[in-house]
This record gives sequence, structure tokens and C-alpha cells, in this order.
Amino acid sequence: MKNIRRVFVTGAGHGIGRAIVEAFTQEGHKVAFCDINPERGREVATATGARFFALDVCDKDALERTVQTLIDEWGDLDIIVNNVGIGGFEPITATTVEHFEMILNTNLRSAFITSRLLAMHREKMGATNPYGRIVNLCSTRYLQSEAGTEAYAASKGGIWSLTHALAVSLAPYHITVNCIAPGWISVNAEEVLRPEDHAFHLSGRVGRAEDIAHTCLFLCNEKSDFINGQCITVDGGVTKKMIYPEE
Repeated sequence: MKNIRRVFVTGAGHGIGRAIVEAFTQEGHKVAFCDINPERGREVATATGARFFALDVCDKDALERTVQTLIDEWGDLDIIVNNVGIGGFEPITATTVEHFEMILNTNLRSAFITSRLLAMHREKMGATNPYGRIVNLCSTRYLQSEAGTEAYAASKGGIWSLTHALAVSLAPYHITVNCIAPGWISVNAEEVLRPEDHAFHLSGRVGRAEDIAHTCLFLCNEKSDFINGQCITVDGGVTKKMIYPEE
């Protein structure tokens, strides 16, 4: 008999987050998610049957209340997917310290908050649940950059480092912690993709949100428990290409 998991996903009103919610609900799991956009969130909730919480993950108290509410009502959380992420690319000379902090608070601090609460709950309960998964959404920008991406790159580099630190700390609670580093994932219907955009990838196409959702399901499979503290790159092979300037 298939185990029904209790799942919480951050930033799931659109794109990759929505695909992750759809993937878990289609598998029959009990899913809740949050998003800053109430309209998008309600639409995803209606389409999937998942439970929606409207909040800004930079609001520490609101995020903690949501996670604690789910733990109180469901008894525990089996899976947390820290998906929420914003870009906010701009020249470093135009970037304020406040903007930098906002990107880190959204992309990185929120993952620490949810993970910490789950660990505290598991410790309180005596680590009786033999199953747990945390999947953090990283980015290939944790290891390669363009100008003007300092805040985003720092947040994603932090996600990778936080991931392997959490894997060590949460092992006593039977929780594996991994991250996924997407490459180019097309999530906007209005995005115009050229043949050369697809050809640039070794896999012959630009990525889709479902590619990340499928990887997330794989990491959360019971049989994937030996994968721990890892970052899985899902980019169609782009980061393995040796690229030189055209003559």
C-alpha cells in the first residue's frame, strides 16, 4: 500500500512550484503550499486540491505560523520543498543593501526557517517518524554567473551550503536533505524560444517545470534514501559544455 505523505511547498503559485504541487497531488499526497500572490495561489489550490496559505516568506512569523499549523493539524510533515525564489537582477552599483537582504531573506532564510521548525518538531516527538525529506531549490547560478546577479547567486550558493549542513544536522531525525539546481527552465507561456535556444542544450530542448517536479518526486521516493546532502543539476547538460567565443 502506498504511503500518503504530508507535503509543504513554498512559492508554488506559478512555474516550478506549481508543477511540484501538481506532481505531488497527482500522486495522491496531502499537499499544502504558500505564495505571496493570492490570486495565483487560489487558482492553483482550486486546480489541484492543495491547501493554500497566502503569505510573504520574508515575514518570519507568518511562515512559522503556517508550518506550525500544518504540524499541529497533520501531526507531522514528511516533505518540505523550499522552492520559493526571486531574481531581482540589477547592476551592483544600483543594488542597495536592503535589496540584497530581501533576496537572501526570500530565497535562503525561508529555507532555514522551515527546516528548523521541522527539526524542532522531530526532536520533540523523539524522532519516531522514520521518513523525512527536504528538497531545496538551488540554481546553476550557484557556480556560474552573469553581471548583476550578486544577490541571487549568493542566495543560491547559500542554499547549496545550507543543504549539506542540514543533511548532517537532520540525519538523527531520519530526514534526508538535497537540492536541485535547475538550468534554463521555461515557465512563462509568453516566452519565445528559438531553435538555437533548444539546440544549445545537450538534451535538445529548453527545460520545463515538470523536469524539476519529476526530480523532486525522485528524491522523495522511499528508495532514494541513500541520496543525501547532494545537489542534482537539471540543466539539459549545459554546464558540461566547453564553450569558447565564436571566431
